[in-house]
Amino acid sequence: MTAPDFEDLLRELTPQVLGTLVRRHAQFEGCEDAVQEAVLAATVQWPAEGVPGNPRGWLVTVASRRLIDQMRSDHARRERESATATEVVPDDVPDTDDTLVLLFLCCHPTLTAASQTALTLRAVGGLTTAEIARAFLVPEATMAARISRAKQRIKAAGSSFSLPDGAERQERLRVVLHVLYLIFNEGYTASSGSELHRADLAHEAIRLARMVHAQLPEDGEVTGLLALMLLTHARREARTTAAGDLVPLDEQDRTKWDRGLIDEGIELVKASLAGPALGPYQLQAAIAATHADAATAGETNWPQVHALYLILERIAPNPMVTLNRAIALAETEGPPAGLALLSTLDSDERMAGHHRLLSVRAHLLERTGDMAEAYEHYRRAAKSTASIAEQRYLESRAGRVTGLCATGVANRPDRPPHRAHREGCLALAHDRSGGPAAEAPEVVGVRQ
Repeated sequence: MTAPDFEDLLRELTPQVLGTLVRRHAQFEGCEDAVQEAVLAATVQWPAEGVPGNPRGWLVTVASRRLIDQMRSDHARRERESATATEVVPDDVPDTDDTLVLLFLCCHPTLTAASQTALTLRAVGGLTTAEIARAFLVPEATMAARISRAKQRIKAAGSSFSLPDGAERQERLRVVLHVLYLIFNEGYTASSGSELHRADLAHEAIRLARMVHAQLPEDGEVTGLLALMLLTHARREARTTAAGDLVPLDEQDRTKWDRGLIDEGIELVKASLAGPALGPYQLQAAIAATHADAATAGETNWPQVHALYLILERIAPNPMVTLNRAIALAETEGPPAGLALLSTLDSDERMAGHHRLLSVRAHLLERTGDMAEAYEHYRRAAKSTASIAEQRYLESRAGRVTGLCATGVANRPDRPPHRAHREGCLALAHDRSGGPAAEAPEVVGVRQ
C-alpha cells in the first residue's frame, strides 16, 4: 500500500473510530485526542509492519487504551477512573458508522463558522492541526487554540452524541452543508495568499460531501451540493497557467475539463431536481450544469441562467445572488441593464467596498466603453482583495483598459465589447461568507 493509500484509509477511518469512542465514553475532547494519537501510531507502524486485518478495530483498540491511560493519569477524575480503568477493550468493534452524527456534533450551533470548519477538518477530515493551520495561513498555535475552544464549547453545551430529530435535524444539516461549502470555496479559490486554489481543501470537501450523500442519498440539497462541487472542480486543471495565473473561461482548453466529474455532476443535478423541494444548492448546481453543458462559452444558455437566478433570489435573498443575476442580465439584455441592477447594491452595507462588486462593475463599464471608470474600478478591486492571484489578474485588466484608452478604443460604439476575459474578473463574484454566489460567465455557487 502506497503512502497516499495509507492517508486515504486513515482519513476514511478517523471519523468512524472517533464516533465509536464518543458513543462509548460520552466525551468528545478526550476521545478526539486519543484518536489522533492512534492515527499517529498507525502512520508509524503500518508502513513498517503492514496494515492489520481489521484496521478500524486496531485504531479503536489503540485509541481506547490511550483514552484509558489518559484518564488514569488525570488526578481530577479519580471517581471516573475507577469505572473506566477496569473497562476491557472489546475485540469486536460494532460495525456502525457514526460519521454523520460526528459531523452534526462538529457543526454545533454554539460554534462560530471558523470553529465549525476547523473542528470538522480535524475530527471528521482527519487533518492535523498543522495541516489545517497551513491551509488557512494562520500559526499552528492559533489553530490549536481555536480547536481546543471549540471542543470545550461542545462539552459545555452538554450535547448528546445522537442525530437530532425533526426540524432541528434539518437546521443542523443546513449548517453541516454550509461548512462543507465554505471548505470547498476556500479550496477552490483561496481568500488570501499567492495561490489561486488549494486542492487539498477542495478534495477534502468533496470527500466529506460524498460521505454525507452516501448516508442521505434522498436529500435534494445534499445531492445538489455534491453536484455543485463536482461540476466546479471539473474545470480546475484549465483554470490557471503553469505560472498560476487565472485563465479566462473563453480561453480555457476544455479538453482539460474532467468529463467524468461533469457527467457525474449532471446526473446528480437531475436526481436532486426530481424531488418535491427546491433549495439553493440544487439551483446553484443547475446553473453550474447549464454552463458545463455548453460546448463553448458562446453557446451558454444565458436566459436559463438568469431564470434560475431569479428563482434563487426569491428563495435565498442575498446580495451576491443579485450581483450574479446582474452578470446574467448583462448577457441577455446588455451591460446597461446589468449596471442598473448593480446600482441597487450600492446602499447595502455588506457590499460597501467589496472587491467583487467593484470587479463586476469594472467589467460591465469596460463593455460599455467607459474605460476611465473601468480602470478606476479595476484598481480599487485589486487593492481590496487579499488574494495575490486575484490582485495580479485585476491589475492586468486595469493595464489592458489603459492600453485600450491609449489606442482610442474607448467610447467607440463601432467596436464590439470585449468578451474574452470576462470569466477572470467576474469569477471574483463569490460570497466568502458562504452565501449563494456565482462567477461569470459560469455563474455557479463558487468561484471560477
